[in-house]
Amino acid sequence: MFVLLQGRILTTRKNGLGIEIPVVESGPGNFTGEVGQLSGRPALAYGRALGVVEALVIDPPSLRAVVVAEAELGERIMRALILRRMGLIETGGGGPLLIGPPGTAGMVRLQGFLSRNGHPHLVLDPALDSVAEDVMKLHQPHPNELPLVVCPDGTVLKCPTERELAHRLGLYIELNAEDVYDVAIVGAGPAGLAAAVYAASEGLSVLVLDTHSFGGQAGASSRIENYLGFPTGISGQALAGRAYVQAQKFGAKMVVPVKAMALDCSGFPYALQLDCGVRISAKTVIIATGARYRRPAIPELEKYEGRGVYYWVSPIEAALCRQEEVVLVGGGNSAGQAIVFLASHAAHVHHLIRGPDLTKSMSKYLIDRIGSLTNVTLYPESEIVSIEGCEEGVGGVQWHNRKDGSKQTKSLQRIFLFVGADPNTDWLENCGVKVNDKGFVCTGSDLPSIDFERTAHSQNDYRPLSLETSIRGVFAIGDVRASSTKRVAAAVGEGASVVVQVHARLAAGKAIPA
Repeated sequence: MFVLLQGRILTTRKNGLGIEIPVVESGPGNFTGEVGQLSGRPALAYGRALGVVEALVIDPPSLRAVVVAEAELGERIMRALILRRMGLIETGGGGPLLIGPPGTAGMVRLQGFLSRNGHPHLVLDPALDSVAEDVMKLHQPHPNELPLVVCPDGTVLKCPTERELAHRLGLYIELNAEDVYDVAIVGAGPAGLAAAVYAASEGLSVLVLDTHSFGGQAGASSRIENYLGFPTGISGQALAGRAYVQAQKFGAKMVVPVKAMALDCSGFPYALQLDCGVRISAKTVIIATGARYRRPAIPELEKYEGRGVYYWVSPIEAALCRQEEVVLVGGGNSAGQAIVFLASHAAHVHHLIRGPDLTKSMSKYLIDRIGSLTNVTLYPESEIVSIEGCEEGVGGVQWHNRKDGSKQTKSLQRIFLFVGADPNTDWLENCGVKVNDKGFVCTGSDLPSIDFERTAHSQNDYRPLSLETSIRGVFAIGDVRASSTKRVAAAVGEGASVVVQVHARLAAGKAIPA
């Protein structure tokens, strides 16, 4: 970040084709930057000196120190940085151009990745935009190479992976295998973000890893109306975005996208093997990987995923449903929030649930809200039996009533599945962390004595802390934990609580098994 002491600079942004667009001219007393500067990520805007300029250069650690130590000044700086990022997101400034037909699997995938990570971008349809049409003619991509991604530096990528795009845009932070963190948090949902905020604010060195984006399942919620302190509700993306910035303000290192492949608890510090090939070390580990929606037993379901079958609803998916009929399966609160959001875009929402009604699985305020919607029809005791395909993906769907055997068939292109939850714990195999018969991580009193006696916890008079697993210094919080309350507020509470227990284990030091 630069603080201008003398002279003037012109701030510009590139529109994705390398063309500079003026943003603002600044003079003495002004400062540059947006939230990316908190973590040292590349700037999304450019500054050009208009003559002789004298400026104070503030590096990321110094910037974080200022916003934490100086309350009033820090609030002004943080507000400016956040508003600048919001402005760039609204205009697409500083971000890449995604060029290709809207609604395709590749386009939706990359749009979702950038949106959920709060990165500005623009989507251009070559059938409607002459510039996009010219880019398509120049590069002549094969259909499976779409979308084209034109990066601000002029580089053109053809249907890149999320990690390739993150590397090119500077979203991905390289990790040093020699660093040892006080705590490594795997998962950046509400629980993981809360733990990151509290741990970093108390001076611990914190690393947060996530396979896709911050926010987890809650980040895809269109509106959470029963979260304390938000009487008009707040979207999961907005709530997670605030926590993400807050954690970086206190110095937590956030790395997306990266996947933890294995946890090694055979030595100390513990080691996490990542899919990028790096092996990182931490004195304590917090498992906050949450749960994923279950895949129903529908023939050929996998080949339609991203091509008409979705496991979340964001503005991207909702825009594809404008004035269309859609099917949504699921009876929990996440399903209810998605229905309310979809109903404001879709012509009709066909809502399928396995049970007789919603009273046992959904909050009353959502049941009442859905009941007042005239374009939502509830089908109790029903489930999808088949999907009809077409060139674009889904072309139709058939479901039946399990009670009377009746069947219905609809021609439509969008199916949303919010069915059950399977824990993201496959990567914990053979590390000593105990899970129950459903795969959720056992902690505290859920661990029978025979379990922790067979692990590294065999020291005299040892009993695991309430959020501690069968391995001392390894904790589990949020939806991935057995016996947890599957609510955002509960996950945030566990994220705050676990930091106290992390401090206890770090204070023990050598008591952690080597």
